[in-house]
Amino acid sequence: MEHQYTNELINETSPYLLQHAHNPVDWNPWNENTLNKVKAENKLMLISVGYAACHWCHVMEHESFEDSLVAQVMNNNYINIKVDREERPDVDQVYMNAVQLMTGHGGWPLNVIALPDGRPIWGGTYFRKEQWISALEQISKLYKESPSKLYEYADKLEQGIKALDVVELNSDEPIFEKNFIKIAVQNWSNQFDKNLGGMNRAPKFMMPNNYHFLLRYAYQTDDKELLNFVNTTLTKMAYGGVFDQIGGGFSRYSVDAKWHVPHFEKMLYDNGQLVSLYSDAYLLTKNGLYKNVVTETLEYIKRDMTTQNGAFYSSLDADSLNSEGKLEEGAFYVWTKDELKTLLKHDFELFSDYYNMNSYGHWENDNYVLIRKDNDETLTKKYNLTKEQLIEKKADWKNTLLEARNKREKPRLDDKTLTSWNAIMLKGYVDAYRVFGELDYLNSAEKNANFIINNQLKEDGGLFHNYKNGISSINGYLEDYASTIDAFIALYENTLNEIWLKSARDWANYTLDHFFDENSKMFYFTSNDDPALVSRSIEYRDNVIPASNSIMAKNLFKLSHYFDNEHFRNTAVTMLNNVKPEMQKYPSGFSNWFDLMLNYTYPYYEVAIVGKDAKQKITELNQTYIPNRLIAGSTVENNMPLLENRFVPDNTLIYVCVNQACKLPLTDTKDAIKLLKE
Repeated sequence: MEHQYTNELINETSPYLLQHAHNPVDWNPWNENTLNKVKAENKLMLISVGYAACHWCHVMEHESFEDSLVAQVMNNNYINIKVDREERPDVDQVYMNAVQLMTGHGGWPLNVIALPDGRPIWGGTYFRKEQWISALEQISKLYKESPSKLYEYADKLEQGIKALDVVELNSDEPIFEKNFIKIAVQNWSNQFDKNLGGMNRAPKFMMPNNYHFLLRYAYQTDDKELLNFVNTTLTKMAYGGVFDQIGGGFSRYSVDAKWHVPHFEKMLYDNGQLVSLYSDAYLLTKNGLYKNVVTETLEYIKRDMTTQNGAFYSSLDADSLNSEGKLEEGAFYVWTKDELKTLLKHDFELFSDYYNMNSYGHWENDNYVLIRKDNDETLTKKYNLTKEQLIEKKADWKNTLLEARNKREKPRLDDKTLTSWNAIMLKGYVDAYRVFGELDYLNSAEKNANFIINNQLKEDGGLFHNYKNGISSINGYLEDYASTIDAFIALYENTLNEIWLKSARDWANYTLDHFFDENSKMFYFTSNDDPALVSRSIEYRDNVIPASNSIMAKNLFKLSHYFDNEHFRNTAVTMLNNVKPEMQKYPSGFSNWFDLMLNYTYPYYEVAIVGKDAKQKITELNQTYIPNRLIAGSTVENNMPLLENRFVPDNTLIYVCVNQACKLPLTDTKDAIKLLKE
């Protein structure tokens, strides 16, 4: 296919960057060559950040970046740089902070103008074509006529950016108390939507870590009302259009309060975390709906998001080609009544009731997004069906509609592989295996762990961030280490293969060498091997994905128990103490930190299982929801601190310990569970 324009992005591997390779805008990738070119030509930089599954990024591309007049203004006055935020979260973070300081809000596409030294002077998110041209012309004029004004502004903004992610070392004594968490949860509960689940607003994001913490807290405090809220949320999410009722897997968020109409992109990191969350929720409640969510989500991951070598792709776009050949949000997923009547024939009435082909399920034009309102029992009674008959019908519907849907143009796939997101999905598979015992889940987890070891491990023991077309690239960020350590610890706990645990420890040591800030005792997001940006940020507030620092603090807490490492132990405590002053004000932004705080305020158990039946005992133990424990084990003599001198031939012993002080060994898993639940 002949293209009128081709720019420097043609040599990149990121699908998002390649989407812009034939724009008339003279785009450059973010790299050393481009940054040197900026300095040599002393031109302003125009930095545009987005990602492949971003709907409004595509809209702005079509309206502005594909327009030759817009391109002329950009090319004449700026050196234009396109950034995939998933490949370069460090660059995204710096300029997102700048835009939030300048405008009070952020989002993608993220568009920033910066001086030749990289310091930002103006920015925003989506702009209409006329606004965009006007702003670019004004700033270009100012740079030519009064550059000192822009440099003066950049000085002030730089100070603001650097102050945003600063964490002070908290010199107060680390005191973590139950009442502190209780007050935070009470304040937080004022925002709960008790009827529809989630927070009392729209749009609604799933925020898996929030509910993971709240589930655990409700269980450990025996708070029935809170547990009911978490279950309402998980049920409504599973019933909603935000969950793909036909193909499994979750979209990123719903635009409304009832989890109905999603922003249709599907992200790997959401689905990995939600598999973990629904697995644990099933373990506590034995709610069959939760098991179905896990099963169908992992079927989707296996079918659409997994490579031959066991790696996982990043995302599926919200947009796909409709029947007229135009890109349209949700085109792949929505249905008209006429289509469904043709496909389902005499079953349409029941299907229509089950998935609300009515005003409740209507989206726009003639399109419906499937959403459930009632549980299966309500429908079986209404239609005089057995439970088994309804299950069979649902399976038939899904097979029929999946087959029909697969004939449509599929959403665009972002086929790059990110180490951090892969580790999140790996952990999802491990958690699903722990709860449901499906060997396929463990095989997928181990295959992915081996992919990381074989492809993403650098010669110096560090990690790469990105993988595409057989090439590993981009020096790993803290998120890569934090998520991979977390996943590998979980893999060890379920397999007792010490390769995973020792790899986790080695990476923890690596992060202390390359990411640790001795002043604050926190971790920078970027390695000390990376070129300097405007600021070196410390990511510590939890978001849709928990902060890399909160994951690291939990990792160090666990590793300190496994290896009796005082430095790991003290660092975890200091990190938690550092963020404590902010935690009560904004608990939803610190849910992973609160989860760590529970380890210090309630009993936290080390369970050491030694003997030939250790794996069987772990499987039995895993049938009960016990969030406040770690597992160490061996089928032979072992000199790990928790296992040393505990092997007895011809017997399998379970030691329940707190801070390495252990009760008398037990042989029956049920007795151990009683101790752990006291």
